[in-house]
Amino acid sequence: MYKISKSSFIFSISLIVIGLFSSIYAFMHDAHAAWTSLIFNNYFFLGISIFAVFFVALQHVAEAGWSTVIKRVPEAIMTFLPYACGVMIFIVVAALLHWNHIYHWLQPGIMDPNDSHYDKIIAGKEAYLNPIFFLVRSLIYVTVWIYCAKRLRDISLQGDLEGGLGAKSYNKGITVSAWFIVFFAVSSSMASWDWIMSIDTHWFSTLFGWYIFSEWAAIGFTTILLFCLLLKRQGYLQDLNDSIIHDLGKWVFAFSVVWTYMWFSQFMLIWYANIPEEVTYFMERIELPNYRFLFWFSAGLNFVIPTIVLMSRDAKRNSTNLIIACVVILIGHWLNSYLLFAPGTLHEHGHLSFTDVGMGLGFTGVFLLVVFRSLTTRSLDIKHHPFLEESKHLHT
Repeated sequence: MYKISKSSFIFSISLIVIGLFSSIYAFMHDAHAAWTSLIFNNYFFLGISIFAVFFVALQHVAEAGWSTVIKRVPEAIMTFLPYACGVMIFIVVAALLHWNHIYHWLQPGIMDPNDSHYDKIIAGKEAYLNPIFFLVRSLIYVTVWIYCAKRLRDISLQGDLEGGLGAKSYNKGITVSAWFIVFFAVSSSMASWDWIMSIDTHWFSTLFGWYIFSEWAAIGFTTILLFCLLLKRQGYLQDLNDSIIHDLGKWVFAFSVVWTYMWFSQFMLIWYANIPEEVTYFMERIELPNYRFLFWFSAGLNFVIPTIVLMSRDAKRNSTNLIIACVVILIGHWLNSYLLFAPGTLHEHGHLSFTDVGMGLGFTGVFLLVVFRSLTTRSLDIKHHPFLEESKHLHT
């Protein structure tokens, strides 16, 4: 059974205190910028949490054995999902009540031809972008995600108590996982349209859902790997061998490349076509000086460092190399998360501030505390799993 160390607990609480004071200052100083900081930081950790559910579900439907001994790590990470989803629903409701102005299309009169704020393009999307449908969709996403996460955790615990090879509970997990993956394939893309792409209401990209998923996968695999390395160094996960760490490193490297491919494909095709309603998204991020450096820097950071550090086989078996690469990847994608939201909400007035960093540290503290606490609630050693021996003796 995992026990939170005193240093880990104090570290998490310290980050939470920093985040709390940063949030208070941010909302008192500039509420509009504070709401943007809240949504992009929450999006970052929501992506990590929901990918943990997808990871567990994927192992079930693929009948993968390699990851069995690390199951408790993504199962602990997914316990943060209800918190992230709760904050997301709060932001959506606040937008509908006009407490924040993140979503321009919610402005009163913007879809009324007789109003001075009328926007013909936005009005043409009214069938999809309307307040009630927006809220209902958001509630459906988070409700199903949280339910499936809870079911998969419960089924995993049943497997430990079942005896034998736990085949009965494992088969239940396959059923839940299959339904979740089908729902996630649709809902993850729709959620990215609703919560992110609709901020830049005139803009659209048919690749956006895949782009967001590739980012969630990159930061999700990275976080799982970091927790595995941390637990291994603390004397837990005794069955975690170099081959499993190597496989996790390969996934981190692979999805860093996939994300870069999605980033370049979306950018290149839109920029080359040079259609006014499409290029406006990138013009704001490239031409405004407060975003230009971050735009190119985050893209380079998320591709160059993983490529250099994780290219070789030996590098993916060196914990120091992996930790450095993982930390850089998380920072790079956190910066990219900022660029997904800030230019569309703050425009030329936006800049990455200490309050953004402080709020991000606060989210990190809460995330760590929730995950550490979850790790203490059940044994990290998997029992009665059909593929347990395969995972213990994995060799690549």
